[in-house]
Amino acid sequence: MKTMLAIISNALCRMTGRNAGARVVVSRSFADFTPQATFDIKKCDLHRLEEGPPVKAELTREQGLQYYRTMQTVRRMELKADQLYKQKIIRGFCHLYDGQEACAAGIEAAINPSDHLITAYRAHGYTYTRGVSVKEILAELTGRRGGVAKGKGGSMHMYAPHFYGGNGIVGAQVPLGAGIALACQYQGKNQVCVTLYGDGAANQGQLFESYNMAALWKLPCIFICENNKYGMGTSVERAAASTDYYKRGDFIPGLRVDGMDVLCVREATQFAADHCRAGKGPIIMELQTYRYHGHSMSDPGVSYRTREEIQEVRSKSDPISMLKERMLSHNMASVEEFKEIDIEIRKQVEEATQFATSDPEPPLEELCNHIFSKNPPLEVRGTSPWSKLKSVS
Repeated sequence: MKTMLAIISNALCRMTGRNAGARVVVSRSFADFTPQATFDIKKCDLHRLEEGPPVKAELTREQGLQYYRTMQTVRRMELKADQLYKQKIIRGFCHLYDGQEACAAGIEAAINPSDHLITAYRAHGYTYTRGVSVKEILAELTGRRGGVAKGKGGSMHMYAPHFYGGNGIVGAQVPLGAGIALACQYQGKNQVCVTLYGDGAANQGQLFESYNMAALWKLPCIFICENNKYGMGTSVERAAASTDYYKRGDFIPGLRVDGMDVLCVREATQFAADHCRAGKGPIIMELQTYRYHGHSMSDPGVSYRTREEIQEVRSKSDPISMLKERMLSHNMASVEEFKEIDIEIRKQVEEATQFATSDPEPPLEELCNHIFSKNPPLEVRGTSPWSKLKSVS
């Protein structure tokens, strides 16, 4: 058998002009891979629900590769933002999302592009999953004209169709999300609003006012707490008398979900969206997740937790590694295929970085544009009486 392989190998080498010691790589066809598989996922904890999401999730090869690509792109983009910040090319507030990628990818996989989403200031991942390119996101971070908000929003203020940011005030997006859900109900298009906040915002009074109104009016709102274990530098145990955030709605049903597993997040979000579309009112989800970086770039992230803790999460619960290992163990993709995707993403991020560092900054005369929508041009008072600026819609 070995002799036969050697003969075939030598023949191939002669045909391709390579020497006999050269390695011949034969690519596998798509037919070699498992097209679909079913995986066991962690059971969700339930509040005021008789039944929850399924404990098995189906995954097609195409879906798996798409989720991997999405999460890996967000990871590489955030690591590049870290690098640019340390080079002082990105300035100001910058809250990175690496570690939490399964939340954004899983939620987007379970809702429709026409559904609505609003989040807090850790918004880069959702900006990408809602359809904005890496190039526009990085250019916004560097304050360039080609950014998604024309270089005037920065890290916390990015927007897209059906995506409302990016909000810098802790918890302030939650009442806005309830308002968007009210608009969904009023327009009658069977849409839902995903309203995200962190564990640090979960004790805000405005959340409970929003819960109350959403429950009274049966608004199609999915309230999602991304519990990454720390509000700035304070652990959830030190900040909250009850860390069961999925029960915080009291009269609103809730789910606690493994936020490091993209399939868990997808199935739970699908369950929550079906609940809302059925006219049953709001639902609360708590995604148990983890951020690898500090709260923001000004926080080294190791003064209130150990490096060993971070490394343990990386080694045992990383959302990208978990999906990759599942697919490899079920022959749904090859190691080489993942490497090719990684190389492609790195190239995409590098090209986006070139644009984000070479595109011009917005000129001063555009500073006040877009204050109002569909409004005649108006003069805007500057910082001094002789500073005259104009706003164009």
